[in-house]
Amino acid sequence: MASLSKYYAPDDVKGWAIIALFVGVIGSIVVLGAALFFPDLREQALRSWLLGFIFWGGIGIGSIGVLMLQYLTGGAWGVVSRRVLEAGARTLPILFILFLPMIIGVYTASVYNWTHLSAATDEAMLHRGWYMTPLGWISRSVLYFVLFGIMTWYLDRASRDQDASSTAEGAAENLIKASRFSGPTMVIFALVVTFAAVDWVMMLDPHFFSTIFGMLFIAGWALSCFCFTVLVLAALSDKPPFNQVLGKRHFHDLGKLMLALVMVWAYFNFSQFLIIWSGNIPEETVWFLARMKGVWGWVGAALIFFHFAFPFLVLLHQDFKRHAKWLATLAVFILIMRIVDMLYLIGPNPRISDPHSIHGTFIISWLDLVGPIAVGGIWLWYFFTQLAKRPVVPVNDPFLQPAIEHGRGH
Repeated sequence: MASLSKYYAPDDVKGWAIIALFVGVIGSIVVLGAALFFPDLREQALRSWLLGFIFWGGIGIGSIGVLMLQYLTGGAWGVVSRRVLEAGARTLPILFILFLPMIIGVYTASVYNWTHLSAATDEAMLHRGWYMTPLGWISRSVLYFVLFGIMTWYLDRASRDQDASSTAEGAAENLIKASRFSGPTMVIFALVVTFAAVDWVMMLDPHFFSTIFGMLFIAGWALSCFCFTVLVLAALSDKPPFNQVLGKRHFHDLGKLMLALVMVWAYFNFSQFLIIWSGNIPEETVWFLARMKGVWGWVGAALIFFHFAFPFLVLLHQDFKRHAKWLATLAVFILIMRIVDMLYLIGPNPRISDPHSIHGTFIISWLDLVGPIAVGGIWLWYFFTQLAKRPVVPVNDPFLQPAIEHGRGH
């Protein structure tokens, strides 16, 4: 089988990791210091940290789902991007550490409004019982990480065994194992993401409920994952070993997947709005009314035009998707809009310090900028560290050479 030594990431990746760690540590000191030493800023700091976690955690958790998707569907795009996805999935331990401030925030009733509601006076708290308690929330969150961890462990073990295979038959057998595991596990993954999205984001407003809410995150986190993967591949496309692997058709394929998920994200959001609008139930409509007034209404309009319409029109052009740098530039733009989308979901929800914010009070803080930078710096450090540990292409995969030839086609 092929030698693995010449397929590791270039030294640039280690330099990126050091820079990311420095930025992440400084940002974390600022945000968590504000939460710890300034009680008046504690709720805002934790919500800003949640914003950063949901965005960057979405890329890491989304990598697990996209990794299973490429095992199920095959395709050259999946072969050349697999190790980037695996590195993203292996960031789960640091994601759990980054989630600890939220656990502490819930335990101390400092971030979610429902921790200040009583079952004696609130019907939602009464009927949900133990489910709406700090212990229930924390227990479920830990369970989500355990389930994601099992998925990551199995897929990573199959990948390591493939690298260690001395025969083509052994390498192919590990590929088959990963594919068979991914089928039923993809269903479990979708369910876990749905429950996690409800607990971590939808519960910011304890009186709102939507059965399609989890699908918004399944599509959104997959889109974030593809955009991030394009960024990494484009940054490394002119460096060995990717300069001998990647071709225009690989980026064309990834661009088509980005286009599909942009449309799916818009479809799920429109479906949720249409169903709630037609049902006209007060418990549901209040959530949208808070986001259709004032500044939040303009933010929602911006998402329609710049998260959907603009990327949709640009990605329709075939030549655009074949240029790595062009596609990477659009990927950065979409990722920025992904943060805006998360802010749109998190920001208008009721606050412990301002109960009237349920009516759409526009509250935004400088911490909303620092939070994603802080979480992102630490997450990127761990990601780049993981990427440098393994060969950046599955050199023993029986479909690697056909995948390389596919990328060089016209």
